[in-house]
Amino acid sequence: MKTFASLALACAATLVSIPASAQFAKPDDAIKYRQSALFVMQQNFSRVAAMAAGKAPFDAKVAAESAAVAEFTAKLPWAGFGEGTDKGRENRAKPEIWTDKAKFNEYADKMQVEMTKFSAAAKTGSLDNIKATMAGVGGSCKTCHDAFRKD
Repeated sequence: MKTFASLALACAATLVSIPASAQFAKPDDAIKYRQSALFVMQQNFSRVAAMAAGKAPFDAKVAAESAAVAEFTAKLPWAGFGEGTDKGRENRAKPEIWTDKAKFNEYADKMQVEMTKFSAAAKTGSLDNIKATMAGVGGSCKTCHDAFRKD
């Protein structure tokens, strides 16, 4: 029984460690995936940002829901930056994403941390709490875009 359990655990570990890029049939699929995830994240963040800036009426329920979607989708695009996705479908990714992967991953991790704070603030229903987190998210996005996105 111990041998079977060990074998099952080894198989599970192998499956989990398969590179994320293997989930895409073609590099273009990965690019479309990451672009779509980033678009959904940006749309939901922007909805709340408009409220925080006074450009849209504040709705605590919509803010909390949009922030939760933005937080969730902030975890998704990174699998779409695998090997071979630096060329192909039109995109704004700079080559530095693949040559300085550690820095890119650091910026992605920072943005996810800030997005989690933003979502938690939105769940409080307080516009002031949301406003307090906007610069962290916006700043982390800008830092990454400045370093790794073509304009």
